[in-house]
Amino acid sequence: MAPITRFLAQIDTSPLPGATKNNATPEAIQTTFNIVLAITGAIALLVIVIAGLQYILSQGNPQTVAKAKNAIIYGFVGLIVSLLAFIIVGFVVQRVTT
Repeated sequence: MAPITRFLAQIDTSPLPGATKNNATPEAIQTTFNIVLAITGAIALLVIVIAGLQYILSQGNPQTVAKAKNAIIYGFVGLIVSLLAFIIVGFVVQRVTT
């Protein structure tokens, strides 16, 4: 028997007490995605608020108004994508658990 094979044969591969073979349960996956999507939604909302303030404070400067409008649009798109991802993940996890 080769030395590496003898070494591998001595390794205890039994699971730890209380550990499951697959720790990636649907609930854990959904919780992780919920946290990530909540952070993403909060960032999108923050972008919308900051762009709104830039729009208000632009004093009619066309370049600043255009940048603020684009940021508001991108913020809303990010918020919609975040909400759709939340709905899709919830639907998929529900299907997996049933």
